[in-house]
Amino acid sequence: MTLVELQSLTKRLGMPGFAAKQIASWLYEKKVASIDDMTNLSLKHRELLKQNYEVGAEAPVDEMRSVDGTVKYLYKVGENHFVESVYIPDDDRATLCVSSQVGCKMNCKFCMTGKQGYTANLTASQIMNQIHSLPERDKLTNVVMMGMGEPLDNLDEVLKALELLTATYGYAWSPKRITLSTVGLRKGLQRFIEENDCHLAISLHSPLTVQRAELMPAEKAFSITEMVELLKNYDFSKQRRLSFEYIVFKGLNDSQVYAKELLKLLRGLDCRVNLIRFHAIPGVDLEGADMDTMTRFRDYLTSHGLFTTIRSSRGEDIFAACGMLSTAKQEKNNES
Repeated sequence: MTLVELQSLTKRLGMPGFAAKQIASWLYEKKVASIDDMTNLSLKHRELLKQNYEVGAEAPVDEMRSVDGTVKYLYKVGENHFVESVYIPDDDRATLCVSSQVGCKMNCKFCMTGKQGYTANLTASQIMNQIHSLPERDKLTNVVMMGMGEPLDNLDEVLKALELLTATYGYAWSPKRITLSTVGLRKGLQRFIEENDCHLAISLHSPLTVQRAELMPAEKAFSITEMVELLKNYDFSKQRRLSFEYIVFKGLNDSQVYAKELLKLLRGLDCRVNLIRFHAIPGVDLEGADMDTMTRFRDYLTSHGLFTTIRSSRGEDIFAACGMLSTAKQEKNNES
């Protein structure tokens, strides 16, 4: 709950005005697991809270561990629904990839979550639980909203979760520790940019409208060219970072022709490009480009003034791409 929601709650229960900040401190600073632990609240008020509410922390129900240290966690949300988060340790950084929906409406060709279809939006509480209940929570340095679902399609709850992460009464994280990744939805992109200062990553994957629409049907509703024009209205030259995610597919979008089109599309934007290796998924006739091809692609873009990196691939032995574990779990439950 946000501070405003806690203030409304305490007022409704007849608790003193300062109790809202006390509860927020217990939840987000001390991260207690039980209302009983909120010892600066009177016993009467703790009992009153327990009659109506609970902390809501739910531990993961399953996990898969990679040889490289990556851990995929599975959380139950609602009746027979599951979402994943992926913990990625890397030297002095530890990143958690967080989900925002059960399934996804976007149906991107290369994404396993899209094959599930859409089931439900996560609440801010369910989004935050992936962080709060993470066994490695105290090691976290960064959060990326790049898990299951399209964050801008659940923007109210996502913004509430981002407030809890960044507000002084909440986790008090710098927005620069958080990145939201999106295919780009017309109704949500501008609002996201204007209502918080977290980093933004656009799921691009092709600079060509027709091809991008084949890979990502959302292109038909809000084209990448329109999106770029909107982004040019905002300043990303300071601490806030704008990046474009680009999965490099063998023989599809990996030639110099595409690199030139990328340069043309992104000219005038203060941004970077992250090249990503493709995690193969069942039933999809796409193949990832080899590292030599990706390196040449990166070097061409960088030499022409567009800062480009190759994201290291993590957790391949546990199918760390979104949606694999949750799909298997739901299919197993449906059979039983």
